[in-house]
Formats: sequence, C-alpha cells, structure tokens
Amino acid sequence: MDTLGKTITCRAAIAWETNSLAIEEVQVEPPKAGEVRIKLTSTGICNTDDHAMKGILPMPFPFIPGHEGAGIVESIGTEVSSVKPGDKVLTIAIPQCRECNSCLHVKGTFCEKQDILPCSGLMMDGTRRFTCKGKKIYHSFRTSTFTEYTVVPEFTVAKIDDAAPMDKICLMSCSVPTGYGAAVNSAKVTPGSICVVFGLGGIGSAIVMGCKASGASRIIGVDINEEKFPRARALGVTDCLNPQNLKKPVQQVIKEMTVVGVDFAFEAVGLPDTMLAAWDSCNLSYGVCLIVGLAPPNTKLCLGAQKITPGRTLKGVCIGDYKTRDCIPQLVTCYLQNKINIDLLATHQLPFDQIHKAFELYHAGKVIRCILLF
Repeated sequence: MDTLGKTITCRAAIAWETNSLAIEEVQVEPPKAGEVRIKLTSTGICNTDDHAMKGILPMPFPFIPGHEGAGIVESIGTEVSSVKPGDKVLTIAIPQCRECNSCLHVKGTFCEKQDILPCSGLMMDGTRRFTCKGKKIYHSFRTSTFTEYTVVPEFTVAKIDDAAPMDKICLMSCSVPTGYGAAVNSAKVTPGSICVVFGLGGIGSAIVMGCKASGASRIIGVDINEEKFPRARALGVTDCLNPQNLKKPVQQVIKEMTVVGVDFAFEAVGLPDTMLAAWDSCNLSYGVCLIVGLAPPNTKLCLGAQKITPGRTLKGVCIGDYKTRDCIPQLVTCYLQNKINIDLLATHQLPFDQIHKAFELYHAGKVIRCILLF
C-alpha cells in the first residue's frame, strides 16, 4: 500500500499517565518540512524511558515513549537532504542540528534543539504528529520509538550502513555511544589504568566494554543486584561489589582495594549518593570522575570544596561526547567490522506486543538490554 503523503494507522505504546502503558491504535501524520517518517524495526528499553513513564523525568502526558530506535525511512518532508526513503537509520535523542552554538563548537555535544531537559513533547513547529482516539499524543524527546511508525526532525536521524542488522543495531542509538563512548572518547581510559563503574545495567555494561577495549588493567563493578555480576565479569569486570553487603562505605572499600584510589570512576545510576561515592573513589590527585547517569530534577550534589583542590576532575558526559549524526554511523561501521561487539548487551529480544513483559524483565534486573522487535 502506498503511504506517501497519507496518515498511517499503526500500533503504538502510549503512556496515558504515570505508570500506565497501553498498546493502542494510533494515527501517524505525514512528515512536514524538515521531518522524516520512519518505519521502526527495533527499539531498546532505556532507563530514561522508564524514568519518563514514572514521572521522575517530567513529561507531558499522554506520550509515546522510546528513543533508542532503528528503522527504515518511509517518507521525508520538504527540505530534507541527508536521508531518503529506504535508508536505514537510527533515531538520536541528543540530536546534532549542525547550526546551534553547541553543535558548532568543537567540544559541544548537547545540541540546543534537544527535547529532554526539559521535554516539551512537541515538534519544532509546536504541534504533534500522533493521534489516538481523537486525542493528540505527545512525542518523547522528538523520537518516540515505541511505535511501528514515528515522525522525527531530520536532525534526530543518523543514516547508517545498509549492511547493518536491524534487530540489534538500535543499541547504537543510545546505550553504546553513551557508555562505550564515556570510556573511550570522554575519559580516554589509558592502558593499565584502574576503573570503577557504578551501575551495571545497559549503560554501565557498555562502559565496562569501553574500559576493557582501552586496556584497563582492573575494572571494579558496583551494583546492588548481584544477578548482574556474572554478565559483568564476562564483559571484563575483574571485581564485583554490592554496597549493601559491605561493612564500610563502598568508596572506602575501593580506596583500600586500590591503595591510592581509581584512575577513572564512572557513575551510571543517576543518584547523588552514587555520584558522591564515585567521586570519593578517585585518586585525589589525578582521578577522573565521569557522571553518565541522569539524576532526577532539582537534586543537588554536595562536594567538600577543599578536596577539589588536589586535582581530581569531575566531568559530566552526554552520549559519550560524540557529535551524534557524525559519529554514531562510524560506530555502526566499527560494529560491522567486528571492532565493537554489541551482541553481548542484547540479552533479550521480544516482539513489540510483549512490551509489558520486557519492562517486567527490566525492573527485575534480568536484562542488560531488552530489544523490542516490530
């Protein structure tokens, strides 16, 4: 059926209110100028999506969650030049408009056209492309990948190699560049160094992969769910710690294990307590603490001011400090050349209509990444 220029009716998962997700029949409008309509093939479930659905990350309801998506371009609006119908693409929650101050700066990665902090739920023209039961539905992060078809701005689309396998490559949209990139690109982990990773979920596991690929001699993994430890060791973790089973604060234990503290500490949980623990785990003189996890709004991080002076570095990391549309396709090529193995992160794959089961597995800590297939 020719869908060009027509409204498409398909299935989508809608968060009607906090902790209420339902698969519904939705109408997806054609793309307007500067927009792309994509037929999704797969999408990952990310912690940020869960936080949005729980109301931890402020969002306008009802909305279609999801941002870690892979698909095929179905149609394009006027003024779109970087992709065409039939192209394989990834959706990018942290876009690259190539026009704003951040995109034009050599080190900037947090594009000013992002729609996460805060999230308006709207396209660039202030309108929406989804309708369900006669009601307009909001977008999430201008990606909304928990749907068979989505409409996104061109600057949130990364064209990838035609050889990319569309059942797993969605992980290259967020978790891999965010975690792997934090180690190899943001921190530039050095050979022989000692690292600690707080949080061994999808992002933390990708960080571990990056630390190992960079030649770290010791990788300490910290998590309260010990079911994650066997998988973490398989990825490269050398020591596993559960803070709930320790008689001392975890940062004190890490300091004792390493004598002088770690070279690189990564926080992939998004809580002030774990951020502080990561900071305190670092070598006082040259340690680097990288905050990868997204904390709830209005939370504060309190550091002892005097302890900053000796030289430790505290750094925030956004999607591995990559220029997303430029760099993520390159990461996909690295995967196709067997330089990065993302297959170990995709522990579960389920059909889209089993999205509730996927979230049950996620909440139970049974997965690194669960991928939904359309």
